[in-house]
Amino acid sequence: MNPLLMTFLIAMVPVLELRGSIPVGLAAGEPLWAVLAVSILGNLIPVPFIIICIRKIFLWLRKKSKHLETLVEKLEARGREKAKVVYKYKVLGLFLLVAIPLPGTGAWTGALVAALLDLRLKTAVPAIFAGVVTAGILMVIISYGVGALFL
Repeated sequence: MNPLLMTFLIAMVPVLELRGSIPVGLAAGEPLWAVLAVSILGNLIPVPFIIICIRKIFLWLRKKSKHLETLVEKLEARGREKAKVVYKYKVLGLFLLVAIPLPGTGAWTGALVAALLDLRLKTAVPAIFAGVVTAGILMVIISYGVGALFL
């Protein structure tokens, strides 16, 4: 499989996101700026769909089985916990939630929180976009060091 396509697809996966895609793309020998661009694009594609559809998906899953209902409750609880910071700091909080490349943060979590807080796309997407770009730059620094930004 083409390494940039693999990088793109990994960036779309929850939990892995940029934390997984950037190191994989760089390890495959792809150009830094191409890896960063493809990772950011791949990470952003699910965001509007999550914000628009996640509540309906959760409702459908709850009706399917008790096991899925338990999973949805855990995801919603995690989202509500993360939402406390976003609620307090609004758009800046959403940006920070997405920008810090640690487990439990990222575009997927940011989109879930935005949906739970009923944030509009025109408010949430720019904050998530800025957070993803920041997280991407941080992952490049973590992967290569600060000097890589000037290559």
